[in-house]
Amino acid sequence: MPEPGSTPLRSLIAPPPSSARARFADGFGTRFIVSIDAEEEFDWTAPLARENQGLAHLTSIARFQQFCEGEGVVPLWLVDWPVAKATLAAEILRPAVTAGRAEVGLQLHPWVNPPFDEEVTPHNSFVGNLPPELEAAKLAALSAQIETAFGTHPVIYRAGRYGLGPNTARILHEQGVAIDTSVRPLFDYASGGGPDYRGFPLHPYWLDDAQTLLELPLTTSYWGMLRRQGDAIFPRLWRMPMMRGVLARLGLLERIPLTPEGISVDEAIRGIDMALDDGLPLLMFSFHSPSLHPGHTPYVRDERDLDALYDWFRRVFAYLERRGVQPTTVSGVMNNVVRA
Repeated sequence: MPEPGSTPLRSLIAPPPSSARARFADGFGTRFIVSIDAEEEFDWTAPLARENQGLAHLTSIARFQQFCEGEGVVPLWLVDWPVAKATLAAEILRPAVTAGRAEVGLQLHPWVNPPFDEEVTPHNSFVGNLPPELEAAKLAALSAQIETAFGTHPVIYRAGRYGLGPNTARILHEQGVAIDTSVRPLFDYASGGGPDYRGFPLHPYWLDDAQTLLELPLTTSYWGMLRRQGDAIFPRLWRMPMMRGVLARLGLLERIPLTPEGISVDEAIRGIDMALDDGLPLLMFSFHSPSLHPGHTPYVRDERDLDALYDWFRRVFAYLERRGVQPTTVSGVMNNVVRA
């Protein structure tokens, strides 16, 4: 709980004031983190269901862990309940976490995370929409399971489906979580009952003046001749999705999240360039762990797609090195963020 008299936490679902922007030590430079939403397999086109908890792809996470180690990158595995309960996940990742070659955090999919006191509906799939007592109970259960499985208390959180709510900041603070990384700027999930992150900054920022809870947004950039007008133009194209492709091909406007899922290497490099031009101190990459095995996501359907995913990271890591952008970790961020 915040100390009596301390500044209350701001809402995670409202853009912060410019004064909340976080600063980092002079030697920190520009850094990046690779985050993986470590989660169960399910049909992305079908309704959510509690029984959909396939974990066949876990045999493939060791390869990506080893790949990152070879590249000098410490991956951040944001683990949800089915993965946290899986013995195989602990066997693969716990030694790397103990040795500092990997980090683990929380990812909460409420429909598969106990206690199960709510109906499984699209609205309830955004955990921030649940009653605060239930949201807190689910997070506490997940945190305890991760600590048991991986031997460390998780201090960073991502809401499944980016589903933050009005009570999430307080709940995270009460449960000893120091960083949230659920905000996805330039994306709007309001039509499905989730948050609208348009107008949110890409820079890390504090959720309170006491600087106890830090937001690390996922990195997405607009690219093209109209990028400065992207906030006004892009949302208006939802009724005309083909126009988004037309504008991108013409070099006028493109929205580029830093992920290998649906984003080409060339697009990612353009997104990196835009993020660096905007002076971001931290680039947050993300993708879903089922993409590490063919057949579990729309992005990796066969071995050729899987090879392309690894090639994507090799080429992106090489480009980041050429641009002087080095990898960092959650602990590196916490040790280098400047507190007033």
